Amino acid sequence: MNLLWIVLPSAAVLGIAYVTYGRLLARLLRLDAKAPVPAIEQRDGLDFEPISTAELLPQHFSAIAAAGPIVGPILAGLLFGWLPALLWILIGSIFIGGVQDITSLVASIRHRANSIAEVVRLYMSRRSYLMFLIFIWIALVYIIVAFTGVTAAAFVGEPLAENGGVGGGAIASASLIYLAITLAMGIAMRYTGMPSWLGLCIFLPMVVGAIVFGPSVPFDLATITGSSEGVAVKLWSILLLAYCLVAGVLPVWLLLQPRGQLGGYFLYAALGAGAIGLAFGGVKVEYPAFRGWEVATAAGGVATIFPLLFITIACGACSGFHSLIASGTTSKQLRNERDAKPVAYGSMLLEAMVAVVSLCCVMMFAEGAAELSGKPNQIYAHGIGKFLDVIHVSKAIGVTFALMAFTTFVYDTLDVCTRLGRFIVQELTGWHGRGGRLLGSGLTAGVPLFFMLRHPSDAPTPVWQLFWNLFGASNQLLAALTLLGVTVWLWRTRRARWVWFVTGIPTVVMYVMSTWALVSMTAPAFRTSEGAWQAPSDPVPWIGLVLLGLAALMLVEAVRVLTGSDTPPPQPKLTPATM
Repeated sequence: MNLLWIVLPSAAVLGIAYVTYGRLLARLLRLDAKAPVPAIEQRDGLDFEPISTAELLPQHFSAIAAAGPIVGPILAGLLFGWLPALLWILIGSIFIGGVQDITSLVASIRHRANSIAEVVRLYMSRRSYLMFLIFIWIALVYIIVAFTGVTAAAFVGEPLAENGGVGGGAIASASLIYLAITLAMGIAMRYTGMPSWLGLCIFLPMVVGAIVFGPSVPFDLATITGSSEGVAVKLWSILLLAYCLVAGVLPVWLLLQPRGQLGGYFLYAALGAGAIGLAFGGVKVEYPAFRGWEVATAAGGVATIFPLLFITIACGACSGFHSLIASGTTSKQLRNERDAKPVAYGSMLLEAMVAVVSLCCVMMFAEGAAELSGKPNQIYAHGIGKFLDVIHVSKAIGVTFALMAFTTFVYDTLDVCTRLGRFIVQELTGWHGRGGRLLGSGLTAGVPLFFMLRHPSDAPTPVWQLFWNLFGASNQLLAALTLLGVTVWLWRTRRARWVWFVTGIPTVVMYVMSTWALVSMTAPAFRTSEGAWQAPSDPVPWIGLVLLGLAALMLVEAVRVLTGSDTPPPQPKLTPATM
């Protein structure tokens, strides 16, 4: 079967969902283009800065995408076959992930662009608010650890023939040039009054130049420092976290907005590359559709579809991280309420298409093929390279393009995560000046640095792989908590039966799958091989236990509120559409 007959129906389903279910959500949430929004009322040029949908959508899209819609579908497709992964991507993005994204964004803009945790405080309790903030911050640390490790590993490695002669140093060079271009665009637009369309016309071709020119000037840390690849990965991790520290306190106009626009269009190009190959390449489906409910893993264990499928594929179907972007940075830049539908719901469905294309990079190869033996970013690069071969793009350029697209996803996530972590520390401490910004960014980047440094540089398993499943489970539990929070908010303000179906059922699904996965991953660490109880020295299972406890207490608090008095909560200063 031709891959096109998988992708075209998927795109049609997502397009129909945007028009129909997206329109229903906009009506249920009473989106009003004339309602005041925080980006305008609280404009400060640092975090609050209104921009158009054409500018905000690619920024939001590139921020939420991260490595998730590439790594997750590839890992899940390899394990269980492409059909279960495809079904979860489509159903999850339409009815769970997209719903979480748009409701969390609307909740934030109607509460002065505060985080979803602040909404929880208003409609549940201060205890819930504190527990949720702590949960979010821990989840952000996990995300930064996982994605820093993925990016650092992508920047290291000798040029290989199967990678088109592209090594990690080439990807590092192209990515560093891309960041320099981003800063130049931000400065040019800020101080010359350059319109967005002109900035894109000037600086997007420069990104293409970075892809072509990058491999000729590889920035190979292992060669420069005379160290092993493991040490080079650790050095890159330190440099990336230092970048996060700086990026977390920079004004949005200098880095976040221009990088979001360039990154978003760059990722549109990655989708376009996949579309070209699918439309004209005649690529056939080779990988099995279904490999079983339980399958053996490379590490010698057993993976089961329930619940691992639902936490392995996060960003491509549903991700709690999205709610942090929506209520952290996007809500401070949304120009009017009606933009919430294309920016939040539309971006989620676009990300689902990225996940489908990533899954195709598995589907096009037979089980056991050499192209499927590498890391997920390499599998993705092989697939995109094969797609671009249709229009006679050299393998070296095609692979560089794909790997740079991958690192672009991650770059955007790393500095946004640091900024969000800074917001949370500032909310917890009440310290909002320059010192608060430095403290928040320092803590959010410093704790991941601890995990990265304590991991042996010669360990056979990379640090990102150790954290991926735990990141996925905690991320999906964050989605459950976000959906729980918006369900309480909508029920207490609207008293409409549709709330239980639109956000209530997704809350239950995500709670069950994520807690099931987190318990199954955490519990074995507290048992010896003989079955006796033990106190593990590894901090990871302890953090998993803390997350489970916080989630359980929040659920109890929500049930108490929903089954308690009908007295409405104290109302904050909201926009008219909220009432």
